Amino acid sequence: MPAAKKLILENDININIMQGTGKDGRITKGDVLFFLKSNGTSQKLTDNKNKKENLKINENRKGSTMDITVPTLGESIVEATVSKWLKNEGEYVEVDEPVVELETDKVTLEVPAPISGVIGSIIAAEGETVEVGQNIGDLDPSGKKSSDDKPKAKEINDKEEKQLETKDTKTSSSETDLKKDDAVKLPNSQEEIVPMSRLRQAIANRLKSAQNTAAILTTYNEVDMTALMKIRSTYQPNFEKKFGIKLGYMSFFVKACINALKVYPAVNAEIRDNNIVYKNYYNIGVAVGTPEGLVVPVLKNAEYMDFPEIEKTIVNFGKQAREGNLTIQDMSNGTFTISNGGVYGSMLSSPILNPPQSGILGMHNIQKRAVVIDDKVEIRSMMYLALSYDHRIIDGREAVSFLVNVKENLEDPQRMLIGV
Repeated sequence: MPAAKKLILENDININIMQGTGKDGRITKGDVLFFLKSNGTSQKLTDNKNKKENLKINENRKGSTMDITVPTLGESIVEATVSKWLKNEGEYVEVDEPVVELETDKVTLEVPAPISGVIGSIIAAEGETVEVGQNIGDLDPSGKKSSDDKPKAKEINDKEEKQLETKDTKTSSSETDLKKDDAVKLPNSQEEIVPMSRLRQAIANRLKSAQNTAAILTTYNEVDMTALMKIRSTYQPNFEKKFGIKLGYMSFFVKACINALKVYPAVNAEIRDNNIVYKNYYNIGVAVGTPEGLVVPVLKNAEYMDFPEIEKTIVNFGKQAREGNLTIQDMSNGTFTISNGGVYGSMLSSPILNPPQSGILGMHNIQKRAVVIDDKVEIRSMMYLALSYDHRIIDGREAVSFLVNVKENLEDPQRMLIGV
């Protein structure tokens, strides 16, 4: 149910006497919130009493402002950093138009304008930490859009500009006091201090937490990719023509891992308090590198996805990650992760667990190597595989057997079609 409709029904508001600021007079969530704020109450009102009060509010609406607040950011996330104001004070915005960009530990999100109007004041500056529900600015609904209303850069007069040129960047003894744009670089220095983004801090904390909490152990194997590569090259043209997307390796790995997870459920489990939680669903995280850091969007219920759906979803995730448009929901509730360091040329690595998951598979680059097959030396396309796992709940036998199962599925892809 749309947020505006839900609020109207919950508060028994007569919409016939409300003023909508949305397109074609549409009543938006901001209009409803403005109405409730102006009344000073959210309790149910009677029609006769409300009619007079609501009309009065609409008449006096000019000169009033609507707060721009920090929205709910997701489960367990209570604060964010003001990354960038997309609009300036005095600039007109339409309802639902993005006005400010917030950066959390997991994602960067845009906060839309609750109503149409002019940005009255910006309370929280860029780089400031803000909490959910905090007022960071306000909108004047009485403001009108002018014909020459264009985004204006923040003005700095000549005096201020000269002061900025001669003023040294001040640093604090604590790195946390550095603002987002405070890059500290001394003359003729070979060092530059740049504050970590919230995403980078979150990645660092989670990785270190994983090492401190889980008993991480890694087992290795290698897989002959020859048969899989042949299948991929054979069906690539028809696959791309039919589905409009290339057939990659990741969909095969997702399918192979799901088959192995069904045989060895402990690898798909997690520790919760003093319990082991076995999950009968398979949400496979796919690690994606971005300039800001590594993110892991999740293929939800991947056991029900076919090859085209997996490939399309992964491509879409990659695009969203590069544009910074992944949501918290996109990266939540994973049960197992696949990381492909091979795209960067990695030959072998030991991936770190993505808590609270208990297993992560590391893919690497494909190289032609001499291997012995039927007592003969042959040139084959080989890849090293690495499985890092939480030894607290996964025994070595299970981990090794899981990785062998993945290897067998990849070396003989037809096994996945008949489930053996």
